[in-house]
Amino acid sequence: MNKFFNRFKFPVVGLFTILKKDNNFLFHLLMALIVIVLSFVFKLNMYEWLFVLIAIFIVLITEVLNTSIEYIVDMYTDDFHILAKHAKDTAALAVLLASIMAIIIGIIIFLPKLLNIF
Repeated sequence: MNKFFNRFKFPVVGLFTILKKDNNFLFHLLMALIVIVLSFVFKLNMYEWLFVLIAIFIVLITEVLNTSIEYIVDMYTDDFHILAKHAKDTAALAVLLASIMAIIIGIIIFLPKLLNIF
């Protein structure tokens, strides 16, 4: 049983590491919590829940990968290098694209529900 719990040691350390380094990850977590609460309030159906959860996790995963790329680039160079900049910029773009996708999914799912209230 101890081997089972040891498998979670490194991911938990990774969570604390990213929470210390990256305020964006904390922001994404807070937004995810708000969206999950709204999902309960609006009583999403199973398919809507699936899209919302997929969007949330894609944003979180891309943010983790972005931070990992930043760590790797920073490990190899403290000096400005155009390839290091490109690596960081394109990783940040992945997070932006995932966030845009999540916003579009949110609009498609939540806007009609909000309009029904008014």
